[in-house]
Amino acid sequence: METRNCIIIHGCPSNAEKALDPKKRTYDKHWIPWTKKALEKNGIETLTPRMPEPWQPDYQAYKNLFDELHVNEQTTLIGHSCGCAFLVRWLGETKRRIDKLILVAPWKVANASRVGPKTEFYTFDVDPRIPSRVNEIVMFTADNEEEDGKKSLKMYYDVLGGNVIELKGHGHYCLKDMGTEEFPGLIQQIL
Repeated sequence: METRNCIIIHGCPSNAEKALDPKKRTYDKHWIPWTKKALEKNGIETLTPRMPEPWQPDYQAYKNLFDELHVNEQTTLIGHSCGCAFLVRWLGETKRRIDKLILVAPWKVANASRVGPKTEFYTFDVDPRIPSRVNEIVMFTADNEEEDGKKSLKMYYDVLGGNVIELKGHGHYCLKDMGTEEFPGLIQQIL
């Protein structure tokens, strides 16, 4: 029997300069390291891969890296922001079965001011059969999430359904919005 595991895909920073400096970058931080530690304390192997050039995400480059990871029917996949778009598209294309899909501040609306690779990253049809291959779908949003974030959540929810959890004052689930690295509500949903 396969063992439970978890893979967390981070969001996308706005530019390369910010993303390349390990001290200043935040896209692979926020609640992700804390969550990894908490899950591993509970015996769940957790991977937090750094995706290639996330400031200009390319689906195929992400897929090439992700396809090397071990995903099975006991896996929980978690995406933050644009990481959600990747996971939903990947699940639709690969038809893989997993245990849980958790979308944190999911993003799908392509911002007109960010035309280019990011726009292409978000423009895909969500496979309506994903819920038949996933035991549980959970989406986290916040009362003070940006309007495009709320639209994005609705775009995913309208096709995937699932359980929507809205937390107060969590914004886009970044450290500056949450005020903490701790995300006990996420751990609760995984365990």
